[in-house]
Amino acid sequence: MSSSPPAWPIWKGAPFIRLVIPLIVGITYQWYLPFSALFLWLFFTASAAAGWLFSFLPLFRQYRAQWYNGAWLHALLFATGGLVLYYNDIRLQETSISRRYSLGKAVLVTIEEPLAEKKQSYKTIASVQAVLFDHSISKASGRILLYFQKDSAVQHLQYGNQLLLFKALQPVKNTGNPGCFDYQQYCTFQGISYQVYLKKDEFVALKIENENLFRKFLLSTRAKIIALLQKYIPGQRESGLAEAMLIGYKEDLDKSLVQSYSNTGVVHIIAISGLHLGLIYWLLMLFCRPLVKHASGRILRPIIIIAGLWIFSCIAGGSPSVLRSAVMFTCLVIGEHMNRKTSVYNSLAASAFLLLCYNPFWLWDAGFQLSYAAVLSLAIFYKPIYHCLFVRNKLFDLLWKSTAVTLAAQILTVPVSVFHFHQFPNLFLLANLLAVPLSSLIIIGEILLCAAYLVPYMAAAIGYCLHYAIYGLNTFIETVSSLPFATMNNLLISWPQLGCLYLFISAMAWWLFYCNRKAFIISLTALFLFVTFGVIDEWKALLQRKLIVYNVPRHSAIDVIIGKQYFFSADSALLANEPLQKFHLQPARLMHRVITPFYTGKLPGKKNFYRYGNTTFLVIGQSPAPAPHTSKTPVDIIIIFNNPSLKIAQLTSVFPCRRFVFDASNAPWKTAKWLQECDQLGLSGFSVADSGAFVFNLY
Repeated sequence: MSSSPPAWPIWKGAPFIRLVIPLIVGITYQWYLPFSALFLWLFFTASAAAGWLFSFLPLFRQYRAQWYNGAWLHALLFATGGLVLYYNDIRLQETSISRRYSLGKAVLVTIEEPLAEKKQSYKTIASVQAVLFDHSISKASGRILLYFQKDSAVQHLQYGNQLLLFKALQPVKNTGNPGCFDYQQYCTFQGISYQVYLKKDEFVALKIENENLFRKFLLSTRAKIIALLQKYIPGQRESGLAEAMLIGYKEDLDKSLVQSYSNTGVVHIIAISGLHLGLIYWLLMLFCRPLVKHASGRILRPIIIIAGLWIFSCIAGGSPSVLRSAVMFTCLVIGEHMNRKTSVYNSLAASAFLLLCYNPFWLWDAGFQLSYAAVLSLAIFYKPIYHCLFVRNKLFDLLWKSTAVTLAAQILTVPVSVFHFHQFPNLFLLANLLAVPLSSLIIIGEILLCAAYLVPYMAAAIGYCLHYAIYGLNTFIETVSSLPFATMNNLLISWPQLGCLYLFISAMAWWLFYCNRKAFIISLTALFLFVTFGVIDEWKALLQRKLIVYNVPRHSAIDVIIGKQYFFSADSALLANEPLQKFHLQPARLMHRVITPFYTGKLPGKKNFYRYGNTTFLVIGQSPAPAPHTSKTPVDIIIIFNNPSLKIAQLTSVFPCRRFVFDASNAPWKTAKWLQECDQLGLSGFSVADSGAFVFNLY
């Protein structure tokens, strides 16, 4: 990394920056405002042809019209981004399972990864090979989630096994609760359209296998490493963390422990990233040092290092952050072998360009964004921060270097972290100062354990040392996380505010590095806009009046939001289940900027009748009694929960209403029956379980 700020304009020393920006714009535009494949190909061809014709112009004309060549190059890359996304979107492909599948068809699939044990099932992902119907076979593509009933008969299933599924597939859907995690989009980005829960008589395991030998080698190696760590590292929490730290296997991680790591800002040591690849790179460099003395070894050395980095990356699951590190270290090794100094900015842009061409959906991955933000932040801010303080003592200087690294990494990662996760770890500096060096020692110890497995006594000794090291790390992190001021929660920034934050950081850095007065003015403008957008959002929150019937499977939950306060009602089981409330309800309340409940447990009203403004609604959880004096009581909305025995026609004779809402606590067959009755009577029926949360503006 350079000891001084990057030269301006930055793309002079890092030309890939000019290439990756139009590619990202093309990918983003194609997702939100898609073009047809024909238009993209015509645009791509026209841009390429224009650039080719430009090369025939005399040199002096090319020099005068450089912007013309640049414009067509950017257009070409924009079209490339659109095409890359188009052909990676499985929904748009002719053979997609979403286009070929319909009820009554059997599906031929191949298991892609080992079964993961859950509380009530086994889970895996399968790739679709074909759809079968009436003795005809139609080739299909895509992936589906498989859940197997817990049974000893399915434990033998493994990667490469082919299954014939007879049960109807269910589309992957969101809960539809406001502000919730978009699980459907997450699955779409992975090529997953359907899911299915299978009992032993609803599928057939075929004797034919469909496996890739290299992938089989990676999965078997991964399984052996997991078994080795579980054998020699005592304690389920300790071995689970060891698996995650070494190879990124997170199925055995304790959820409360992960939350503690997240609260203290050190969750990055669990996710395989540049820290892990850096250690692997360092160990490979030590291993290959003797090869430098021989001419043939100088050629073999970079090959071994690059191969080792990529094999480890594949065993670790090939996440965006680890592949980014692998590409960057590959560029570093090649540049070092050719005696050329590489630009960190160009390597970053080049790795992003290659990874987005491979999988454009990583652009929306939080890990991808945080990985690049952290490395870019270190490249720009580490040296300026470190040089702010001169320390003579070597030990204190090492401590100051660690502090500078932690502070520098936070500058560009905090905005995107707050945007995605809505929290800020106040004690990140304290936690990182111990967690980063100790986690590095633990990873090296795990590598030594894997190397020493042939000597059981040595492996056992290393395993016990790792157990106490991980136990100490976990205890420290959980202690820090338990402090009342450890985390700042319920932070919410919008897309415009996120842009303003990055504009403020960029302008401030420009001003500090180059003493540019214009940059200081821009930074103040960005800060003013950030505050302005926040004030506008707060004002909107004060004026809001909403009724929300949540989609919580097998539960009933209702919020009435008045300004920045909310009234809340739920069934007793949900009231006692705080994690379920946090998952399904808290995102909506955060999105609407309501944090403190005005009243919890029961909506204020009389005999389940409620009025807010000019809107009245009735909540029914049992068969309703007739209205007093046999008169009709009109209401605007009727919410039905907990499977009452009633008919819509009889209900409307007592409570005239044209809008019915059936929440997720009702049985599916009852909801379907009520929806049919509503349709026959010309009334509006809304199923929360099928259509997501019911959100209504109260007037």
